[in-house]
Order: sequence, then structure tokens, then C-alpha cells
Amino acid sequence: MKLDMPAGTAGFSAQRLDRIRTRLQEDIDAKLIPGAAWLVARDGEVACEEAIGIQDPATGAPLTRETIFRIYSMTKPIVSIAIMMLAEQGKLLLSDSITKTLPEFRGVKVGAESQDVNGKPMLALEATRQPITVHDLLRHTSGLTYGIFNDSLVKAEYRKAGVGSWEDSSDEFIRKLASVPLAYQPGTVWEYSHATDALGVIVERVSGMPLDAFLEKHILHPLGMFETGFWVKPEQMHRVAQAFDVDPVTGAKVRLSKVDERPAFLSGGGGMLSTMRDYLRFAQMLLNEGELDGVRIISRTMLRYMASDHLVELPLAKSGQAFLPGPGYGFGLGFAVRTTEGAAITPGSLGDYTWSGLAGTYFWIDPRENMLAIYMMQAPEQRNPYRQMFRNLVYAALE
Repeated sequence: MKLDMPAGTAGFSAQRLDRIRTRLQEDIDAKLIPGAAWLVARDGEVACEEAIGIQDPATGAPLTRETIFRIYSMTKPIVSIAIMMLAEQGKLLLSDSITKTLPEFRGVKVGAESQDVNGKPMLALEATRQPITVHDLLRHTSGLTYGIFNDSLVKAEYRKAGVGSWEDSSDEFIRKLASVPLAYQPGTVWEYSHATDALGVIVERVSGMPLDAFLEKHILHPLGMFETGFWVKPEQMHRVAQAFDVDPVTGAKVRLSKVDERPAFLSGGGGMLSTMRDYLRFAQMLLNEGELDGVRIISRTMLRYMASDHLVELPLAKSGQAFLPGPGYGFGLGFAVRTTEGAAITPGSLGDYTWSGLAGTYFWIDPRENMLAIYMMQAPEQRNPYRQMFRNLVYAALE
């Protein structure tokens, strides 16, 4: 592998790659985002790797290639790999009901919205028609949801119960999550949710190890990802990227997670931090179908299985409030997976797979082009436009 070599061109136009810096610098100068870092690799060679702008608006410290970012939901692919490692070891089955390891979910109900005699919205509870499986958690068809991203009576119940507090223990998190209704019948509709947080707890209960310890032992340290974790030591806090206090475009107050101490709840769905170079090692392992520098994390066949569309036989899968993978994409086990050449709002290849993070981080793997790309910033209100822009610029630079 050539991941530690200086950037070359790797089949890209150097002039067109420079457009990424030029375009992002315009928006940094206009104070639309504090700063950004990005990396593109192809055929095992880094084509470009840059960091520009400000790491911390409060201090003016520059953003660098060593900056640490809150990656939020880019935690999900890492934890999904951990679950599939346990499956490869015969310690769980994707068809298992989650009550096998999370008995708190026995008797969980589905919340069906209707109206009372006065026309007031009400929530009726229905029995589940089939159990929630580990497979459902991985592909976000569990019926679970978040208390954010649009609104509903079920989401209101999440907020009322305090689901998702990082001050809870793993057991308390699961107790709260199982106490509120499901948004949909299990195995029917894709709904972004706390599913991967639940998977993190399953990792803990099946392995007998805290989630951070399991990930360090079996994924992070074998891959050489020594700066990825759930919190930052005091001596490294000066390297953590920060956002503007108020988003300059929307005027919304920006709140990012506290990262200077180990949280009580290790969120498998959104709690990790990483550097661009660390996440490169994880992404290159994915592109290599489970292996990096002689270390095999997961089998080639299992990785291909994960990066396949698992919604194709579910006719209602994309009928929920918000199908975040978007047109042209299905969903695998931890990633959105491209299912058509067209339809999507950005270029790509059939079979490319991707996910992103709430604060503005983003990556994708394109097996057909043997390419990966990573984008890092901390500007949550602006995350969607920059994901699209970055992808457009990367594909435009391919020779």
C-alpha cells in the first residue's frame, strides 16, 4: 500500500483537483464555514490530501491534517463491522431477535397515529407482527427512530422519555429506548434511528467488553487507528475542530457534543472522533474488501454482503418520513449503497457506498473506480451542500 506516500495524481487531473481547494477557500474567506479537510485515494495511492481554514474560530488556530473531528454517524460503519465480526465468529445471527441480547424489548409496541372523537391526534399502540432482528438494526428497518429529523407523536415520546442521553449507562439507554413505541412495524420501512446505538450495546453484551475496548482491540488498533475513539485526552484537546457558535447562513445556534471526557454512554451510532488519516485506514480496509497491510478485519465475502442493497425486497422501505440515502440508493449493513447509474443527485458508480456525520463529515467508497474520498468539517447546518459539492468536484477530476 502507498497510503503513507506523498500525494500523487492516481489517475486524476491535478488541475481539476485544485478546484476543490479553490472552491472551498472561497467559502472559508466568506466565513460560511470555518475550515475543511479532504482526502482522495485511488489504487492505494493518495491523490490529494489538504486542510485549509480555521480549526477553532474562538482561537484562530489553523485546521491541519492532524485535526480531530467529531465524526458522529460515521461511527455507524465501524460498529456495523464489529457486529459482522461477531457474526463471522458464530456468536450471533442476523436473524436473531434482538430480545436474545436485549430482553428489554420484549413486548415492545408500534405507535400508530390516529385521531380521537374530537379530531385531536392520538397514538394508538399495536402489537408487532414480527420481531426486531439484528438484520433490522443493521439496515435501519427496526421500527426505531430518533427524536429528531422531522416530527411525529412517536418522536415526541422519545423526547419525553429522554432517549439518547449520553449521560445514561448502556443499560439505562436500552431501558428507555424499549419503553417507547416503534415508529413502524419491524422489517418494513427504512427509518434513521438509534438502531446502531442498540448494536453497540449488543456488541458489549455478546463480547463481555465495553464498546470502546472491543473496537480498539479488534478494529482500531489492528488498523493503526490510534487517534479514533469516544473522547479526547486533555493534552489533545487543542487539536479538536470546533464550529462557529452561530451558523452564518441559517442563524441557528450550533451545539456539538462534549468530548473532553469519557461519556457514560458510548454511542455506537454517533459518538466517535477521528482524524482524516485514521479514517483513511478504515476506508481503505473497506475498499480492500476487509484487509489492510496484511491485517484482515473481516472476510471479503462478508464485506461484499454488507455493501449490497438489503432493501430491495421490502416494497415499503422508502415510504417513511425521510429516506436519507436519497434517490438512486438503497441501504446495506451500515452504508447507503448506489443501485442505479442515474437517479441520484450526484455522480458515482453502481455499487458505490457511503455515509456521513451530523457535523459535516462524509466519505464514500467506489469499488469500480478503486477509489475512496473523505471530507471533514464541523459545520452541521451546511453539511448537505458540501457533500454534494465535494463529490461533484472529485468525479470531475477523474481522467
